[in-house]
This record gives sequence, C-alpha cells and structure tokens, in this order.
Amino acid sequence: MRLREKSPASGFARSARRRRAGSVLVIVLWIAFGLVSLALYFANAMSFELRAADNRVSAQAADQAIEGAVRYLNYLLAAQISNGSNGVLPSLEEPLCQAVPVGEAHYWLISRDTNNPIGPGQLCFGLVDEAAKLNLNSAEGDTLIWLPRMTEDLTQAILDWRDTNGNGPTVIYYAMQQPAYQCKCDLFETVDELRLLYGADMDTLLGEDANRNGVLDAAETDDNQNNLLDPGVLEYCTVYSREPNTQRDGSARINVANLNGFAAQLGSLLATNFGAARADQILATVGLAGSRPGRAPGGGATGTRFTSPLAFYLGSGMTAAEFALISTNLTATEGAYVTGRVNVNTASAAVLACLLEGDVAVAEMLVNYRQSNPDELTSIAWVADALRQNYPEALQTLAARDVLTTQSYQFTADVAALGPFGRGYRRVKFVFDTSSGSPVIVYRQDLTHLGWALGPEVRQDWLLAGTQHD
Repeated sequence: MRLREKSPASGFARSARRRRAGSVLVIVLWIAFGLVSLALYFANAMSFELRAADNRVSAQAADQAIEGAVRYLNYLLAAQISNGSNGVLPSLEEPLCQAVPVGEAHYWLISRDTNNPIGPGQLCFGLVDEAAKLNLNSAEGDTLIWLPRMTEDLTQAILDWRDTNGNGPTVIYYAMQQPAYQCKCDLFETVDELRLLYGADMDTLLGEDANRNGVLDAAETDDNQNNLLDPGVLEYCTVYSREPNTQRDGSARINVANLNGFAAQLGSLLATNFGAARADQILATVGLAGSRPGRAPGGGATGTRFTSPLAFYLGSGMTAAEFALISTNLTATEGAYVTGRVNVNTASAAVLACLLEGDVAVAEMLVNYRQSNPDELTSIAWVADALRQNYPEALQTLAARDVLTTQSYQFTADVAALGPFGRGYRRVKFVFDTSSGSPVIVYRQDLTHLGWALGPEVRQDWLLAGTQHD
C-alpha cells in the first residue's frame, strides 16, 4: 500500500484555519466580556435606581406622616377649644408624640424641657410653648439684653428694626451692605428675620445647637466644655405670643390700670365668685369702697391704678385660690390682644432671668418652686407666694410690668418623620395659633437641611431596621 505524503501547503492551510479559529474565539470572549460588563453596569445602575426610588417613596411617606401629624394636632387643639380649655399647653402622652405610626412611616414631635439644664441627654417630645419665650415685637431693650449670647449691638438693632420712626443708629448699616437693603422699620414677622440684623451671626443666633433640636448632639461643638447645651438667641425668642384680651363671654377684660372705669364690672365679678361681703372687703382694699352694684350709696370710689394683674393681686389682699378664679378676667392693657406676656409656668430660667434684670438665681428658684408645687400653678399668684418672703425686690420688679401669664395660645410642632425602614428623613416646623378661637397654622418652615435631630438612640434603632430590610 502506498502512503500519501502530506504536502507542505496543506499543513500550512490547516495551521491558518486554526489561527483564524483562535482569533475568533478571542473576539467572542472579548464580546462576551463586554456584554457581561455592560450587564453588570446596568444591573448596578438599576440597583442604585431601586435604592433611590425606595428612598423617594420613603421620603413621600415621611411627608405624609408629617401631614398626618398636623391634622391630628389641629383636631386636638380644636377639641381643646371646644371643651373650654383654650389657653392651656396640651399635654401629650408618649404614644402620641414619639414614633407615632402613620401607615409604614413614623413621626416624632421634638420639644424642650424648660425645667432642667439642657445637657447631652435624651430628647424631650411634645409641643413647644411660644409663650415661654420673649416676644421680639414687645420685649424692651433692658429685657432682651439679658438673653444668652445677646449683645448690645444686636439689642439696639432689634429695637431699630421694629421702630416705625426709622431713625435708629443701626439703620444706616443696611444701606451699606452688598447688596444693600432697607431696615424694615416694622414688626418682626418671623424670628429668622434676626439673620438680617446688624450684630447677628450664626454663633449668636444658634449657639451650640446647630440643628435646633434642643439637645447637645455628638456632632455639635461644646464650646465651653461644660457638657451642657448653650443655645443662641433664636431658642428664646418668638413673634407669635399673644392672648385674647377678652373674658370667656367675649366682653372686655377688667383693666386694673383703670379701675375707676371698671369698678362696677369688678364688683360684680367679685360678688359672683366670693359673695357680697368678701367682694366689699376686696373693693375697699383697692380703693373702690361702695362700687359694688346694688350696694347702698356712700363711700367715694377713688380706685388705685395697678401696673399689672400681679400688682393687683399683691394690693388686693386676696388669697391665691381666690385670685385663680378671676385672674383670666384681668388685664392691664387695652386692645383686642395682649402681646408678649411670658408664661411663667413653662418659661425656662434663661427667659425668666431676663424679666428679673438678669437675676439667674431667682429665676432658677422659680423653676424649682414650680417643679415642687405643680398643684399651685393655677395663676400667677404662685410667683408672689414664692418670692414674697425672701425676694421682695424681685417680686416688685415682676409686678411693675404686665409681663406674666399662665396662659398659652401659640404652640410649635417641630415634626420629624421617617418613612418605611428608617429612610426618607424629613423635618418641618409648624406654628399653631389658637387665639382667634380656632387653630390656625401661621408659620411653616422646612428644617430637613439641618440634619438628623432625633438623637443617637433613634438613629441606631432605625438604621438597624433599614439594614435588615436591605
């Protein structure tokens, strides 16, 4: 048998075919690698899109939770008004202000503890009483100057900003700015207008509370290393505090600064609550003998002018229990509303010290007294009982001006919310005003940009929930 010899040409052809097949394989592998890479890229992009969509859904759920909180608070305040309890700070139990579920979202109402020094402890939850602050539109300069971090320049700027005359020493400052702007020369509409004023900077306005939640957080700087939060001016100021200057039946309150003009009304009020004999005693004490309706003529009624309801209490000889029955019927000003009174039952020691010419010791004593005697806080008479013996000068300072009340008609709801699995953090502040007889939202401010405000415990719990979901 004759063997067929392989020609060199045929071997070369087979080798070329193998090389071509190998090249095609490499190309196919590169194409496959590219397709796999492209698939992985799009899969990763879709994963981010899914996470972003999840966050957007959670954020919308958090927004709806905030709206739900507002609706609930509006209902709560309306119910309180209909029950005849308008003027009282609503007390919310824990289930109604902490991690309240709205669908799969939850909300919190961030509040303040005005009875204790503000340390790095846990947050306080509930509503914030605007009457526990100084009103920028009515507080005098010698009161504002005692606020923490307040300066003389900023105090003068506040007075000039609201002065309609427009001739204050700081007015020219605003025309020199770039861009220039005018001094308002009118009342403050929001507390944040302070940012525009001469002498105001973020350290003065915010202090150590960068996220404005009333707690010294880990990310905030404790400038003086005292382990306590030292807030700025914004924490202690408001523009909303006012109360209706009317009695429950809608009639004008009795003006103790003009008792001669209200002698008959005062006599009738006293007789209705305490009887004729006791009414005559009180009227005689305040210089209105013979002024009670139905009393036999005789005895001139000259009357005494009192600078405030507290001064009237001190000069009337009434007991605290008696004064509590008529205190909401008294005023020392005219007009439809009384603006800027400070609720002595809820104000912090820092605010009370401003009313006491900077006497922090007396202010702290008042805070301690109201904590120890919660059943006595039915009227401002408890202030006299607390100060009369050991601090008579401080008592006279408070009585000299109509600056105290135990009623509140404006409340801030600082609502923070999380969507499902702890995502979509949102925070919005609302101010409710009930002084007109129905709850009205007079201010809304988004505070989400200030960052996390619910403390480390809530963050850890909900971060864990979100991680488990992933």
